[in-house]
Amino acid sequence: MPLSPDDIRHIAKLARLQISDEEVETYAKELSSILTYVDKLREVDTKNTEPTAQVTGLHNAFRKDELCPPSTPPEACIETSPLPIVDKQIQTPSAHG
Repeated sequence: MPLSPDDIRHIAKLARLQISDEEVETYAKELSSILTYVDKLREVDTKNTEPTAQVTGLHNAFRKDELCPPSTPPEACIETSPLPIVDKQIQTPSAHG
């Protein structure tokens, strides 16, 4: 079942994205196509297939965690924000409304 423009707007709102009417149409088509493909995948019989995490044969390579001093002070990073700074924190639109 294709997603409606209202479905797309609702998804965008949940993701806190602002999208144009043109994007609503584009995403409705694209997301509907993806969901249709997922439905097709559900039809595949995997009953006799063993679960596979990955097929490359590679293993995780771990390294020792080491603390390193930051190369840029946090204050310098915060100062680059175009959003207001309140009590040394970046104030986002959703945080004050």
